Amino acid sequence: MIPPDLNETASVPEPAEPSGSAEKSKKQLPLWLEFPLLIAAALLIAVLIKTFLFQAFWIPSSSMENTLLIYDRVLVSKLSYEFSDISQLDVIVFDDPRAGFEQPEEDALERALRNLKESIGLATPQSEFIKRVIGLPGDVVEGRDGSVFVNDVRLVEPYLKQPERPIRPFGPVTVPAGSLFVMGDNRRASQDSRFFGPIPVDDVVGKAFVIIWPVGRAGGI
Repeated sequence: MIPPDLNETASVPEPAEPSGSAEKSKKQLPLWLEFPLLIAAALLIAVLIKTFLFQAFWIPSSSMENTLLIYDRVLVSKLSYEFSDISQLDVIVFDDPRAGFEQPEEDALERALRNLKESIGLATPQSEFIKRVIGLPGDVVEGRDGSVFVNDVRLVEPYLKQPERPIRPFGPVTVPAGSLFVMGDNRRASQDSRFFGPIPVDDVVGKAFVIIWPVGRAGGI
């Protein structure tokens, strides 16, 4: 039997690096690249949410007092009317119906790009209104005897600002098919269907359903 050479050291195998750690080190991005990618992803998610799901809407005027006050921020659901019909007394956001304003035709991609431009300040947000639905397609809306009548039935309106003050006469107006008659809750300070007529249902952006700011006024509409 030949004795082992004392000068020869036995080779000890080095511990293998766990495969998971090796893969992690290979796949990890440098911080300078990871950070802008995270920002881009967050921006994309925000735009997709604003485009297809929810939109925050800032109240610019007193036309919906006392339900909504100037500087209130409400959340508008863009999916509400995908699953249900618009109902009388819903508070809705819709595109500016006044003469001279034309809503451009947009597909989903164009709408997403516009929202992205608005988010980073490269485009001015399109003008939108917020009002309450008073008349549905086929309804006859009229202001008489100080109140609003729909199909000859006096509308009960506990949400009005200064409900004791009579409304000025208007109408009767028959709401066309595919349209809505809308009014502000502050009748003496509201540009609404009494002035610009019924609005197309297709111009409805969504249903305002909750106040999110200020915190002291947060709650359902």
